[in-house]
Amino acid sequence: METEKKITRVGGNSPAEEPVRSIFVANPESKKRATKHRVFAGSLWLLAIGAQLFAITLLFRPPIDMTLIIILIAVDLALAIIGSILWKSSNRYDPPTKKQKFKFFMKSQLGLVVAVIAFLPLIIVILTNKNLSGKQKGILGGIAGAALVIAGLVGVDFNPPSIEEYTEQTERVEWLNEGRNFVYWTKSGTVYHIYSDCSYINTNKTSEIFEGTVAQARELKNITELCSRCESRAMQERGLTEEDYHNAQQGIKELIDPNTQGEQ
Repeated sequence: METEKKITRVGGNSPAEEPVRSIFVANPESKKRATKHRVFAGSLWLLAIGAQLFAITLLFRPPIDMTLIIILIAVDLALAIIGSILWKSSNRYDPPTKKQKFKFFMKSQLGLVVAVIAFLPLIIVILTNKNLSGKQKGILGGIAGAALVIAGLVGVDFNPPSIEEYTEQTERVEWLNEGRNFVYWTKSGTVYHIYSDCSYINTNKTSEIFEGTVAQARELKNITELCSRCESRAMQERGLTEEDYHNAQQGIKELIDPNTQGEQ
């Protein structure tokens, strides 16, 4: 049964028809977007740190201009937040690998690290500055502390993407979808679907359905979950079991790395 909803294919390319037999690798277009976002994020973070340094210099030039320092903290916060959003977006286009744990953490949570760098020195200077009264320290320290918390929360990626995750999710969809790497999702959806006529996306509230690869669903909407109804339907229609999936996955691992042969 076909859906009557409008289906829009994203990315400009046809979804992959052949099963993936290797570790996920971002395509050139995604890598280009990731690099662009990272450059912008890095530039904004440098400006944020610059705003902090300017605010610190003002703290050593009495009389203290409280208003200007508060404005600089706000600018610092805005730049840090936008940079973090761009950085997290770049990781969805070109995810890091979990094999290098420290590098994975730094690449995934760099927004949090930058938030600390962009605000903690300022907070320390405020609290130890002899040119400020207790009241001024309370006001500026409270504002800077709140900014650090906000920037840190925005900078944290609570569900960081990884090459391994993309590979596993793509393999799962291809196994269920007769070797085809394409899924469907909606503008407000939180899961992707194998079937365009799934009842979850064929409602009166849905006017348009998007079609693309598993990676594109993550890149554009940060969708990480497969629709449970589509999954059950595919397994039932094709007579599949989880044991079949385990065997298929083991076969793929052996093709990628012969050393995994026989592993359970």
